[in-house]
Amino acid sequence: MKVLVLGSGGREHALCWKLAQSPLIEKVFCAPGNAGIAEDAECIPISVNDFEALADFAQKEDIAFTIVGPEDPLAKGIVDFFEDRGLKIFGPSAKAAQIEGSKVFAKKIMAKYGIPTASFEIFDDPQKAIEYVEKKGAPIVVKADGLAAGKGVIVCDTVEEAKEAINKIMVEKAFGEAGNRVVIEECLFGEEASFMILTDGKTLFVLPSSQDHKPLLDGDKGPNTGGMGAYSPAPVVTPELEEKIMKTIMEPLIKGLAQEGIPYKGVLYAGLMIVDGEPYVLEFNCRFGDPECQPLMMRIKSDLAEIIMAALEGKLAEKKLELREEAAVCVVMASKGYPGKYEKGKVIKGLEEVGRMPGVKVFHAGTAKKDGEFVTNGGRVLGVTALGKDIPEAIDKAYEAVEKISWEGVHFRRDIGRKAIKHLPPKVLIFAGSKSDLPIIFKTEEVFQEFLVPYRIVVASSYRNPDKVRSLVKNAEEKGIKVLVAGAGLAAHLAGAIASETILPVIGLPLATGTLGGIDALLSTAQMPPGVPVATVTINGSINAAILAIQMLALSDERLQKRLLKYKKQLAEN
Repeated sequence: MKVLVLGSGGREHALCWKLAQSPLIEKVFCAPGNAGIAEDAECIPISVNDFEALADFAQKEDIAFTIVGPEDPLAKGIVDFFEDRGLKIFGPSAKAAQIEGSKVFAKKIMAKYGIPTASFEIFDDPQKAIEYVEKKGAPIVVKADGLAAGKGVIVCDTVEEAKEAINKIMVEKAFGEAGNRVVIEECLFGEEASFMILTDGKTLFVLPSSQDHKPLLDGDKGPNTGGMGAYSPAPVVTPELEEKIMKTIMEPLIKGLAQEGIPYKGVLYAGLMIVDGEPYVLEFNCRFGDPECQPLMMRIKSDLAEIIMAALEGKLAEKKLELREEAAVCVVMASKGYPGKYEKGKVIKGLEEVGRMPGVKVFHAGTAKKDGEFVTNGGRVLGVTALGKDIPEAIDKAYEAVEKISWEGVHFRRDIGRKAIKHLPPKVLIFAGSKSDLPIIFKTEEVFQEFLVPYRIVVASSYRNPDKVRSLVKNAEEKGIKVLVAGAGLAAHLAGAIASETILPVIGLPLATGTLGGIDALLSTAQMPPGVPVATVTINGSINAAILAIQMLALSDERLQKRLLKYKKQLAEN
């Protein structure tokens, strides 16, 4: 059979690439597609909003089904149009797509059916909206009601910023008619996650968890974008949290919409904020996330065409989703100036070399061909996506590929996926003898974070609470801890006490506290009796303690061996 994918970004490239692997499919078409998609599908120069031409093409080519990538045609009713023509198309109706197309509609539905979300107010008068933020204060979030290409949500740290956002959306009409109304809501603090389901209106098929990175710059700084990278799975979404999300958010929404006379079929995406273990909805989308779709397609083993067909026939309950055990990470490479104005036509180098890397796929988001070469043709240009046995390996592989690709003015974040590390089971347990030791201990964090090594820091004194120390050490091995680091000052007994209770390697970190400047801690840490060794580093030697721990882990970890070789090379060059 033949299928049609609508759209021209990285998400659509991932869908085409995945569908092309199905033995059921003889040909994949993409409208309008891009230069990179053309390597995995036949691109058709028809706009996603030219419903008549698309439907004519689908009938002429006997297309088995169409998948809609972007939200705009969904909100404008392409599903209704195709179904009226007797054509199979996967996605929600125009009424159902309001869940993304109107923030006001979504908020009202959530309020009516008790779905957890930030408290909010709705305004169609900019002056009243300004008066409200002056009364409520900041931080606060201002959202354009309609579609704004992922840029209509403005998080405001000050009242002045909120006023500027209201003027930008409602007065200056930066997003056109989408800004006729705004939602102003409480600013939630926690960790974001993307949660997607696929549904035929009855069965809710949970897709792998993922996490997007919206802000332009490292550390979640700078303006919001369409997404600068994503990874899957997102360890912040535990099995227990997944069950809670389904029970309190996804199921109530699908049932609520049905009660409103709006059956929902297609992909439903919830952008969530996890606050103290509780999920709150930031937004709903009526399609696959972009760039979340890219790592998801890399991880799905099942035949996507089979699943879509089952959903269209109302038989999703008969299917099971098989996933790769590996993690996947996507790093978006963008044009200089994005999400504002940017230049096009920059020649992209390195794609052929990356194309030979196993477990790596470059999904094209904004590219064109000129004189036989790929050139930039959008804000988000590429989504470099890699599989790895775990998230750290997938991160390293993705960035290894990114470093091989270049063009004038390329921009990308360097911290995609790092949020996941703190949720992984720790391999290193770091003891601080006292809270006052933490400033020195925290310097190990920078090294472990750079090497993507999961760790935990605990405060426990072998003098003040020896039972706590003993319990932590006794349970360390069964929890997957491979190395213990003990930092303490004065006549430090901590490292020795730990070493006496375990066969795991112990690194002693003597700290310069008290009148002797750390000499007492150095001697008491290093001078251990035979059979109870402690690998002792220099006074306040946090970096060496972390590097030594990583070298120990690297004995059985090829990824860390590569990292260390690169680190040593950089030391030599500097």
